[in-house]
Amino acid sequence: MKISYKWLKDYIDVDLTLAEMDDILTQIGLEVGGIENIQSIKGGLEGLVIGEVKTCVPHPGSDHLSITTVDVNSGELLPIVCGASNVAAGQKVVVATVGTVLYDGDESFKIKKSKLRGEPSMGMICAEDEIGLGQGHDGIMVLPENAVVGMPAKEYFNIEDDTCIEIDLTPNRIDGAGHIGVARDLAAYLKQQKDIDYKIPSVEDFKVDNTNTPIEVIVENEKACPRYSGVCISGVQVAESPEWLQNRLKAIGLKPINNVVDITNYVLFETAQPLHAFDYAKVKGGKVIVKTLPAETKFTTLDEVERELHENDLMICNAEAPMCIAGVFGGMDSGVSSTTTDIFLESAYFDSVYVRKTARRQGLNTDASFRFERGTDPNNTIYALKRAALLIQEIAGGSISSNVIDLYPNPIEDFKVEANISRIEGLIGKKIGKETIINILEALEIKVDKIDGDQMSLLVPPYRVDVTREADIVEEVLRIYGFNNVETPNKVNASLSFAPKPDEHKLKNMLADMLSYGGFNEIMNNSLSKASYYEGLESIQENHTVRIKNPLSSDLNAMRQSLLFGGLEAIAYNINRKNADLKLYEFGKSYHHIVNEENENPVNNYFENQHLSLFMCGAKNSTNWNLKEEPTSFFHLKAYTENLLKRLGFNIEKLRINETESDIFTEGLTYGVKKKVLVEMGMVSGKLLKNFGIDTPVYYADFKWETLLAEATKNKVNYEPIAKYPAVKRDLALLIDKSISFAEIKTIAFNCEKNLLKSVSLFDIYEGEKLGADKKSYAVSFIIQDTEKTLTDKQIDKIMQKLIKSYEKQLNAQLR
Repeated sequence: MKISYKWLKDYIDVDLTLAEMDDILTQIGLEVGGIENIQSIKGGLEGLVIGEVKTCVPHPGSDHLSITTVDVNSGELLPIVCGASNVAAGQKVVVATVGTVLYDGDESFKIKKSKLRGEPSMGMICAEDEIGLGQGHDGIMVLPENAVVGMPAKEYFNIEDDTCIEIDLTPNRIDGAGHIGVARDLAAYLKQQKDIDYKIPSVEDFKVDNTNTPIEVIVENEKACPRYSGVCISGVQVAESPEWLQNRLKAIGLKPINNVVDITNYVLFETAQPLHAFDYAKVKGGKVIVKTLPAETKFTTLDEVERELHENDLMICNAEAPMCIAGVFGGMDSGVSSTTTDIFLESAYFDSVYVRKTARRQGLNTDASFRFERGTDPNNTIYALKRAALLIQEIAGGSISSNVIDLYPNPIEDFKVEANISRIEGLIGKKIGKETIINILEALEIKVDKIDGDQMSLLVPPYRVDVTREADIVEEVLRIYGFNNVETPNKVNASLSFAPKPDEHKLKNMLADMLSYGGFNEIMNNSLSKASYYEGLESIQENHTVRIKNPLSSDLNAMRQSLLFGGLEAIAYNINRKNADLKLYEFGKSYHHIVNEENENPVNNYFENQHLSLFMCGAKNSTNWNLKEEPTSFFHLKAYTENLLKRLGFNIEKLRINETESDIFTEGLTYGVKKKVLVEMGMVSGKLLKNFGIDTPVYYADFKWETLLAEATKNKVNYEPIAKYPAVKRDLALLIDKSISFAEIKTIAFNCEKNLLKSVSLFDIYEGEKLGADKKSYAVSFIIQDTEKTLTDKQIDKIMQKLIKSYEKQLNAQLR
């Protein structure tokens, strides 16, 4: 949103420096994004002066050059060689003196002392196109005789300098989308220090001259168009806009078109109310009908693009055909042109949702749609209409040739908000006084309807779409009072609060640190996803997808049901950029729509769940001089999965572990407690990978975070001091049948010695022809320790013999 400083001063009498203006606007919520000096002509005609040609003779060495002497009131005549055919003695001309920079689009050149065919030249006599005052290049610009010699050309041509202030307007502050809105906020702030107010141009001179151009307006869709105003103006002369109007528009980056269109743009950026002018001759049947049209209706807009309308696109039509997309863009055949003599001027209030959806569907973003999408002032249509009509009469002539049409069947009332002065001061953190609060609210045109002690009943005008609650009132008071005027207290008050255990944020940070230290990178994917991802899947049902009614695109038309597909998108993106060795994790939510007919409230059919997802693919490690590259495997992900579970206090041996029955995995495991699933992990199905163009295995783990959190509260952490007495390690090589698992060996060991045996581990497996086809050798290590005293050899040997006998008896094992 661009604001012209000179234009702004038409509505408020201020003399602030740019630094002060920047600071104040930013403080009151209209953050300044940039400030730029603007000149109506590039370079501002600096260095150009009015001169008089004293002598003019042909150049002896050229058949088209002339040697002149020019008086610029500098004390001496300037010799200038000129190539224009119309140069003559006695003319008043524009002279670019030595050192002047002239511009040709983005290019520039500097006037220097020179010699042309041997004759000195101390400047340049200019044509109008050479200095940006026109397009003519038939010869030099010859001025009237009353032009004052020596006057700077900048003063003679009244070249304006201005400052363009760019405001980074947030979506809730559409009230600041016009110069008057900015002036209103600025006046409210300055009023706290001095007596100042903003003013708006009067429209009291508006009157209907005749009713020669009758018009009938029919609004068929009152929901989409709550208010429609308009008037006809006859006998206008469409031409170039006056210089002051062009300068105003140029200052904010707009290109002047013609006087009528320029006025509608001027009033738009003045009042924030979009207007549209129709050629009355194109309003067939003398009717303006506001309605929607059948889907796939063709319509050509001003940019000469034929568009296909949606059934909910609101259109402004005549008796025969559509003329304009309401609140968005005009039509090719109904706008004002050089042949237009009569116009119908529209000023309406369109529903923000209708305009926003239409603009997105049609891929259009205009100054009008920008404001309608965020909510214009429904009570400002008539003022803007009269203001524009008076300017058209002043600049383009004509007469008001119809009554003002204003269809407003259901007037939009002020927002009613209750606010308490003590609560306002409490939230601000400073007692600023009832009178100050009321003065600020009244300066912002928020009416105090009733006041009873500290309790206020307020009426907020509809153009303040962001002020509907007491908290919004607090924000309004504070931004005008000044955040910087609230002193920082000398003490900090704190209170104790109960924090449930386990602390979810602490656990997340703990696991995130653990994964990051393990070489994982955290990713954050969009919660919006593609609904087609879930087509054909059994484990994730397509009909449970939460679909977006007004999607930005087909790729973002649903809420994600799983973190898997966002992770695969990230993996594909990285692989395509030669970064294939990946370890990623993400904390995020999934969203589901599961219809239960018993739920009376449809909201209860929507659910969201927290997840932690892990992704691994590519190589486990980089190639090194002493290390071969090893691809990531299922067991690498399994190790990380189990380590995370252990870190949360789960005993892996006591969990239920089954093969995963899910079509998103080729193979996988499910870890659970009773009937609750904690984690599903495994290798992602090749069919899914193919859809993303991924040709390397991807391993994925999905932690059900809420279930993990609930079960983690049941885990008790037991600890004991480090033993003072040493542990003893003993190894056995057992020859056993191939059908026997290590788990059986471990179970027998702990059943045999429950007190002193601390751990059992497998450190080698051997199979060979010498052992037999159905035999294998397990090398098993045992850690034995007594926390109360040092073990003797006799005790150790007794335990080992006991173990050996148990293995021989129960497993038919033999020592090797």
